[in-house]
Amino acid sequence: MSTTDIYNYQKVDDAVATSGQPTIAQLKSAAVEGVVTIINLGFLGQRYSLKDEAGIVSSLGMSYYHIPVDWDNPTEENFINFEKLINRLPGGKMLIHCAANYRATAFYALYASRNLDWSETRVETLMSPVWQGSHYPVWDDFIRRIKSQTSPSNGPGSKD
Repeated sequence: MSTTDIYNYQKVDDAVATSGQPTIAQLKSAAVEGVVTIINLGFLGQRYSLKDEAGIVSSLGMSYYHIPVDWDNPTEENFINFEKLINRLPGGKMLIHCAANYRATAFYALYASRNLDWSETRVETLMSPVWQGSHYPVWDDFIRRIKSQTSPSNGPGSKD
């Protein structure tokens, strides 16, 4: 078992990966592979979510953060909270997930575009394996709105 077995797993670089919902065994693999932070953008109590994911992650020695993003209504506030969280994390390997990796890839790609100077090509390279062929008008609008904002809420490297 490996983190690469997680549904829709995408390795961004040596420090960041995005995915769908991991199983308990996959979270154990993440800990063994050196992941120190798990960020969950999905909702708890859904058919796909783990019961007490926060407790499981904590018992494995990793930090857990939960920013519930409503699939039908992603908000700028959700994204700003995500951006602030990423900017204040101390570093180390992280896994960002949701149910199927749509929210996770979108949020991280938007974050990287605004904070890491990613090109549109690099953003699309991360998102396309998951999003290709998908059409979700609410998400198209959300992504367009965030992309149109030229400066990040706290600037690159901000710890606020």
